[in-house]
Amino acid sequence: MNKELVNFIVKKYLKFDKKNPFISISAILAFIGVAIGVMVLIITMAIMNGTAKEFENKLFTMNYPLSIYPKFHNSVNQELLTALEKEFPHLKFSPYLSSQVILQSGESMNGGMIFGVDPKREAPINSIYEKAIKNLTLNKYDIIVGDGIRENLYLSSGEKVTLYFTSLTPTGLSMMPKLKRFTYKGSFKSGLHAYDKTYVYTSIEALQTLLKKPDTIYDGIHVYSDNAMKDIVALKDFLALNGAGVVGWWQQNGNFFAAMEMEKKALFIVLMLIILVASLNIISSLLMTVMSRRKEIALLLSMGASTKEVKKIFLKLGTIIGFSGIFVGVCLGFLGMWILDTFEIISLPADVYGTSKLPLDLSTLDFISIVIGAAIIVLISSYYPAKKATNIDVIDVLRNE
Repeated sequence: MNKELVNFIVKKYLKFDKKNPFISISAILAFIGVAIGVMVLIITMAIMNGTAKEFENKLFTMNYPLSIYPKFHNSVNQELLTALEKEFPHLKFSPYLSSQVILQSGESMNGGMIFGVDPKREAPINSIYEKAIKNLTLNKYDIIVGDGIRENLYLSSGEKVTLYFTSLTPTGLSMMPKLKRFTYKGSFKSGLHAYDKTYVYTSIEALQTLLKKPDTIYDGIHVYSDNAMKDIVALKDFLALNGAGVVGWWQQNGNFFAAMEMEKKALFIVLMLIILVASLNIISSLLMTVMSRRKEIALLLSMGASTKEVKKIFLKLGTIIGFSGIFVGVCLGFLGMWILDTFEIISLPADVYGTSKLPLDLSTLDFISIVIGAAIIVLISSYYPAKKATNIDVIDVLRNE
């Protein structure tokens, strides 16, 4: 049996069977099921990747690519900063002091974390802070707060805010918390509610005075790097000799991204089951075709067709149905992504997700995994009926049918 005859029979079996409409309907349902499964997988993976990337960008900014911390008392100092700038000229460094504070304006209060920074060093490595201080002249006791704090305390530019520090000042027989009135100059909006309700920035000189810290000692150094995962290795080796350590932003938020990755894998497996269920229609459709075409198959085998060629007919029939579904599903998936990206059909709460627009980003690896996974399911589903077609007893079928 030549190739042309195989193609002819396949085309004939693909046509709508009016005598046995359920066979054709089952094949159509299989095609639709595979297409919908692939489409849903593509859109879902794009949303998962987009959401993770959006959070990564936000956390990357507010957590900084790398952060240097002291392992011993006063080990992070001006001498270390100078040595780091000399050893790693391609990196940007911003030393800081930090403390927990309570902010009060009128009767309203808000807890937070205050960072004392040098604006000239901080702005180049923190785009959120840079945007907040643009066109502002900052003095020693001025503060920039998160938008959440501004809303909670009803602050307006130039208003005085009292800050209570966690460190205590001895006063006779009692201990009093340190407090200082700062001037509110502006606010920032990072897109992540947890930071907007907590973070406060002031000058490093202000915290040095209030916390009685020497001007050469720091609580840590924020580091900007274009390739943090590579630079952290060199920094670790250098800092090990100087009594300090370094941590990357991905390590500070490791559990969060691990949970998102696990959720993504779980969704991939669950949604792949949609394609698996759809492929059962391919099996049932081909098995019904085999049962209804038993006489034709027996005649082909009796006329010299090999079992391999008969198997090829049904394997090709199944793969055409399945692969057509995959192709249409891919087209529908990209069309769905374009619609969701172009029109704001779904609006997200920005204070929860960091963006009001649905983020979409389909990685090449995910796309290849979806196509290969769907193709494997289709091939397996087509193979069993194709093999079943070759197990027909030719003599018995020709005698009785």
